[in-house]
Amino acid sequence: MIIAPPLQPARLIKRYKRFLADVDLPDKSSITLHCPNTGSMRNCLYPGNRIWYSDSGNPKRKYPCTWYFIEDPQQNIIGIHTGLSNRLARESILSGRIVELSGYGKVMSEVRYGVQKSRVDFYLSDHEKELPECYVEVKNVSLLSQDGVGLFPDAVTLRGQKHLEELTLVRRLGYRAVLLFCVQHSGITRLMPADQIDPVYGALLRKAAAEGVEILAYGARFDMEISRVELDTALPVILEN
Repeated sequence: MIIAPPLQPARLIKRYKRFLADVDLPDKSSITLHCPNTGSMRNCLYPGNRIWYSDSGNPKRKYPCTWYFIEDPQQNIIGIHTGLSNRLARESILSGRIVELSGYGKVMSEVRYGVQKSRVDFYLSDHEKELPECYVEVKNVSLLSQDGVGLFPDAVTLRGQKHLEELTLVRRLGYRAVLLFCVQHSGITRLMPADQIDPVYGALLRKAAAEGVEILAYGARFDMEISRVELDTALPVILEN
């Protein structure tokens, strides 16, 4: 995926009010960016470090520029734009790079499903090929532990717990149910549930896997010079305590 408008560099000053971040530009001026991340952004906030943003050029927007990535002290690239995860996942499903989800002719977004009337990120079907209907939830991963393992979630997530319950019920009905971790962190090579942050989520994840929910993780490759990012590497998910 090529991000447009092209990404531009800056230096982080601070994130605040959840959806805002101040940055220094190369010309020594400063601007306020929209921060498209509702989470804690634990281990993603490094004042003074390089970030990349996109300028929509839309004068009607109060904050026309959007923050996408930050570089950590080890020079890892971290994607903080959670909305980008679904775009990356969709592109990778359609291109066949996520091999476990390849072959489906129909990919629909935001389809209602489950007893709690949630909206699943993707619904895959292909009746001509007689492939099983498939429900896919996507989660963005940006938290790297001190021992080099990617962790999810970075804060207690009631919404994420609900999604695991829905996927488990869908699987019991005989459909494919998939949880896809979109790992937007170049330093992450394997993934585990963050039990110390949200033990309920960890328990539900293991229960879902035991009942047949497929747990996938794919890592992103970044090229900041041409504003390109794509999911291309399958990563192991470790569920053992």
